[in-house]
Amino acid sequence: MDFAMQELPAQPTIERMVKKDVTTPSIQVLERSFALLDVLASQPEPLPLKAISERTGLHPSTAHRILNDLAAGRFVDRPHAGTYRLGMRLLELGNLVKARLDVRDAALLPMRELHKHTQQAVNLSVRQGDEIVYIERAYSERSGMQVVRAIGGRAPLHLTSVGKLFLAHEDPQRVRAYATRTGLAGHTRNSITELTRLERELAAVRANGYARDDEELELGVRCMAAGVFDDQGRLIAGLSVSAPADRLEESWLERVKATADEISSAIGHRTARQLR
Repeated sequence: MDFAMQELPAQPTIERMVKKDVTTPSIQVLERSFALLDVLASQPEPLPLKAISERTGLHPSTAHRILNDLAAGRFVDRPHAGTYRLGMRLLELGNLVKARLDVRDAALLPMRELHKHTQQAVNLSVRQGDEIVYIERAYSERSGMQVVRAIGGRAPLHLTSVGKLFLAHEDPQRVRAYATRTGLAGHTRNSITELTRLERELAAVRANGYARDDEELELGVRCMAAGVFDDQGRLIAGLSVSAPADRLEESWLERVKATADEISSAIGHRTARQLR
């Protein structure tokens, strides 16, 4: 098929497209990038530059420049010279969003059961850059926790049990890069602030299959966590129990791990034993 000669129905220009949405980006290049992506999403086949320019109302040179930048980030793909389609990076990000939505839905009931068993705060967290983000929680006033992490709250990876799970799944070079970027800043006297100590801690996490926070983020609060894995075997979230330091019970650990496995199974993860 000669995409350059493809006849396409008239479409709204970027000016008319923007008027449909009251909230538009304040940065013009982002507004234009969104319009280009929307046009590519509207057609199943790759589109030639001329058609893209006509549909967005952008000058061909402007559209070409932005499309090249999007292609560099793999948000746009060029299957043939002069034609464009949505890129694989969007698929990767979309799958990540879907997985995070799915894991939250799958985790709600098991988290509530774990909370009933422990009577302590139960958290579901995911990684975002150099931090974890709390996306769900189960708790009650009876937990005795002075501070309950709000949904959407963040914390450094190296100071949290779930964050250590994610770091333990990184290669040594990435862990060292994390340490350089963050400086391993501490929050309490128990915080891990030295790379060699962090590396020993992560080795223990890998060996044991779970992680702990021993008053490293907040004095008086201890946590234990196990990983949640998707159908590809990737660590996508962590399940943790937080409790006052003197109330965290070692007997809960197996229940935390079993609950994390239950959530993993619900979103398609299969262990080596299950695959036999």
